[in-house]
Amino acid sequence: MKTDAYDFALPDELIAQKPAAQRDQSKLLVVDRSSQRISHHAFSELPQILGPSNLQIFRNNATVLRARIYGKRETGGKVECVLLEPKDDAPLVWECLLKPGRKLPPGTRFRQEGVYTAEVLEKSDESGTAWVHFYPQGLNDVVAIADTCGELPLPPYIQREGPEADDDTRYQTTYADPNKKIAAAAPTAGLHFTQEINDALSSAGHRFHDLTLRVGLGTFRPVKSENIEDHKIHRERYWIEGSTIAALRNSTGKRLAIGTTSVRTVEDALRHAPADLAEGSFSRDADLFIIPPFNYLGVDQLITNFHLPRSTLFGLVAAFLTPQSIDGVDWLKTIYAEAISKKYRFFSYGDAMLII
Repeated sequence: MKTDAYDFALPDELIAQKPAAQRDQSKLLVVDRSSQRISHHAFSELPQILGPSNLQIFRNNATVLRARIYGKRETGGKVECVLLEPKDDAPLVWECLLKPGRKLPPGTRFRQEGVYTAEVLEKSDESGTAWVHFYPQGLNDVVAIADTCGELPLPPYIQREGPEADDDTRYQTTYADPNKKIAAAAPTAGLHFTQEINDALSSAGHRFHDLTLRVGLGTFRPVKSENIEDHKIHRERYWIEGSTIAALRNSTGKRLAIGTTSVRTVEDALRHAPADLAEGSFSRDADLFIIPPFNYLGVDQLITNFHLPRSTLFGLVAAFLTPQSIDGVDWLKTIYAEAISKKYRFFSYGDAMLII
């Protein structure tokens, strides 16, 4: 399929620059696939919309690392570094995005006085990333460096001079695990959930299952290839408990995924985890490319935000609208057109959609 099929016109003023005043006061567009009806709500109505049942809810509990750090080269030039992920066998070596990239060849050193020094080891022309060795000063690891001097890596379409005070809480989900500071971006569909909504859903008989996927910046990259199938999908590491996989495989109720990161984890794990895994955990780099047509194995309902034109996430949602068919692409553009007409806010700090 031509990538142009994933394109649509989006007014700049609908790209959310800040979250709603309260998490659950964002808008919620509900799509009923069986009746093909659309309805409009506030996110606070979610417990009433779902009603009482034994829905199994899967959510990504990754915490966003304060991954954007700054330093200076030995010449005095400024360096911006975004931490992506550590090297498996060398926890002080991280894959990073660097600015100004052309002025930071291998062997370049930069530092922040009293916090760390770092050396660029190698660079990748293909991915545009670099491997950087960090030397913490009085700190235990690179996560501690980020906690000490880092900023949240807000997406590039949030056009601000810098983070605001409430980003520290609003760009994290209410269920983010503080022991899992691994993500370079938030699992944004979860940003609408309050503790009150979580409690109401639990009281109604729904059950939450946590999993963890390291959200990378690849999720924000538009597809540049002429054909969508030629795009090289990014890889993201995930961890999922055997009990969660068992709940997916043996569910007696419908399975709801909160966000595309949960979808990617669930669908990849069901294709690769051992069939007899019931205890312990399973981990691998998700490399699943979900575009129409696609056969979903573990997701019956989906909560997601509104995504970029020409993006892989647009394709994932289109594939969910009409599994094993390409018809969801045009249908999703029709849904997005209505959302635009109703002034829904798009992208990370925007509104949400529930597909049932």
